[in-house]
Amino acid sequence: MTIATVPTAHQLIGGAWVEAASGATYIDENPATGAALAAVPESSAHDVALAVGAARTAFEHGKWATMPASRRAKILYKIAQRIGERADELALLEVRDNGKTIATAKGELGAIVETFEFYAGAATKNYGETLPGPMPTYVAYTTREPVGVVGAIVPWNFPLLLASWKVAPALAAGCTIVLKPAPTTPLTALELGKIALECGLPEGVLNIVTGSTRELGQAIVDHPGIDKIAFTGSTVTGKLVAASAAKTVKRVTLELGGKSPSIVFDDADVEAAVAGALYGIYYNAGQTCEARSRVLLHEKIADAFIAAFVERAKKLVVGNPEDPKTHIGAISVREQFEKITSYCAIGAGEGATRLLGGEPAPVAAGLAGGMFWSATAFEARPDHRIAREEIFGPVASFMRFRDEADAVALANDSEYGLSASVWTQNLGRAHRVAKALRSGTVAINTPYAVFPGVPFGGYKQSGYGREQASETMRLYSETKSVLIYTGEKPINPYGV
Repeated sequence: MTIATVPTAHQLIGGAWVEAASGATYIDENPATGAALAAVPESSAHDVALAVGAARTAFEHGKWATMPASRRAKILYKIAQRIGERADELALLEVRDNGKTIATAKGELGAIVETFEFYAGAATKNYGETLPGPMPTYVAYTTREPVGVVGAIVPWNFPLLLASWKVAPALAAGCTIVLKPAPTTPLTALELGKIALECGLPEGVLNIVTGSTRELGQAIVDHPGIDKIAFTGSTVTGKLVAASAAKTVKRVTLELGGKSPSIVFDDADVEAAVAGALYGIYYNAGQTCEARSRVLLHEKIADAFIAAFVERAKKLVVGNPEDPKTHIGAISVREQFEKITSYCAIGAGEGATRLLGGEPAPVAAGLAGGMFWSATAFEARPDHRIAREEIFGPVASFMRFRDEADAVALANDSEYGLSASVWTQNLGRAHRVAKALRSGTVAINTPYAVFPGVPFGGYKQSGYGREQASETMRLYSETKSVLIYTGEKPINPYGV
């Protein structure tokens, strides 16, 4: 497909599908082939202002915020059903826009449906509290009200999944939204907008703006008409978001980077731990904030584990994301491919031992225009940059430990604290280590750590706030205290 014949996408503002105000577009490409997918609106701060105005009007003068929660729940559930009906189509679109494997995308679509279903149920359970009266003649209670207009900014690694993590709870709480997908992966977010309108979401409640410049996200963070920012992305950018949002005292939730460990003790089921560690780092080509990129091994089983890991990793198929047999798809963006290349060179230069990969993966001729990286592993020291800094690619760093205390200290020796896996058959150890780890999620004997209904978020520089849970509803709500005087005599403090 030539650029001249590429279809044109439109963004959603106030219930209408529109071009950027300037009429400008940019080309969205398939990272596995380099083929042009769509011409996408190249929006600016002016378009953000229009979207915020639509969201503000819908919040202050529309019916969404004051609609009975049970009615909001029905619309959310319809959205879940419609996504489920279109799951195969949406998964394929996600694959072509992002480069992830079709198996991964189909799994995510199931989770997206469950996310909307979960918040459809949560919409009617955003409870306030009845409080003990401060005096016998008072009744006190709290209510939860929507925080207002939400600016949701999502990255390119899980485009529709992470959009659902923000859109679903915000809608359930009664908020209106301006959603900005990543510039390289906007297409499924736009489809979500179409689905939402089809399912009866009022005009202006969900607005979606697209663009390839940093100006667009900054305009959302800076706009005084936005009450809350929900951001997922790098820690470096998250710090800038928090600092900018503070100027207008916006509420902020940040889901940021990670350098998460898989900790394998000498009593672990090594075969299961190897399989889990492979998935933990190579899932989504390692392009996930919760990737278990540090594999910490008890010295007694380290050699056997590494040998088994490398043997199995060599069997992983890197290539065509649309082939169900592929394990590792494309690297989604050029800058990330270059970053992975750089870090593998840094690892070798620091003296880390390359065990596997460390180079672009050979692929079929039809994929020559794409970006693919081989499954890679190094044995490193804790002070090596590849063992400390987030690479965001299919690169594992192995390190050894002596005992439980050493393992915990090594795992916690990071500026991040997002996720961890612990492999042991000792129940007491599992609980001790889970308690000792400075991590938002600890998965015992499993690589799976993210489910609707289970809070997800980080300690330290992995961010603050939680996604996916009932408590997330509070992050999209304001708490209002109400006090009622019930005494027989009027209150007359001055006695005049």
